[in-house]
Amino acid sequence: MGRPPQRESQYFRFTKKEVEQMEKALEEIKGATPAQDVVQSLAEKFNAAPERAGKVPVQAKQVLGWFNHKRRPQKAKEKDPSDAPEWEFEARSSKDGAWYDVATFLTHRILESGEPEVRVRFAGFGAEEDEWVNVRKAVRLRSLPCEATDCVAIKPGDLILCFREGKDQAIYFDAHVLEVQRKRHDVRGCRCRFLIRYDHDQAEERVPLRRVYRRPEGLFSWEFAENV
Repeated sequence: MGRPPQRESQYFRFTKKEVEQMEKALEEIKGATPAQDVVQSLAEKFNAAPERAGKVPVQAKQVLGWFNHKRRPQKAKEKDPSDAPEWEFEARSSKDGAWYDVATFLTHRILESGEPEVRVRFAGFGAEEDEWVNVRKAVRLRSLPCEATDCVAIKPGDLILCFREGKDQAIYFDAHVLEVQRKRHDVRGCRCRFLIRYDHDQAEERVPLRRVYRRPEGLFSWEFAENV
């Protein structure tokens, strides 16, 4: 169904050694958001390494994307169900069309057209990356990481947020599920595969559950259906 995924050689990938170094850094900061200088230092270190020669250069934004990808499931598990709801948001950058966690809403304004905008600071980025974004179109509740059993709730037609490792990126984009390949789970967890189409460029790819993030509205409708 649909176009085949692009060849692997066209895609950005962290090397095994780079992943090991980021995992060590994540352990050292105890799962917190890495400081901007740490992210930049890692990117520069990776680009200077012989293993990166001839490959697509690593950008600081890609390094931060990896940390956020690792931290999202961890943060979800750390939340105490008895705590009052803590609203967390993500916003879509006009620079690349990707979604990033919001650290702070700095100020707001109303355009002559009547459209409301807020100035956001993205988590892990400095003031130089602050942006004005449309409240109605580019700000929403943060997408949720999936547990192994959540795969049953993901169906063709669903809007998801997908962690995409591309030629020049390792960031989050909106996508729609086209097809679900159900597989028996094993000790490693969910083995299902999801054929998805990215909204911004219509590219298609088969991805594992660990790269899929559910929209909160989809989760609420699923829980409602389960309890009716």
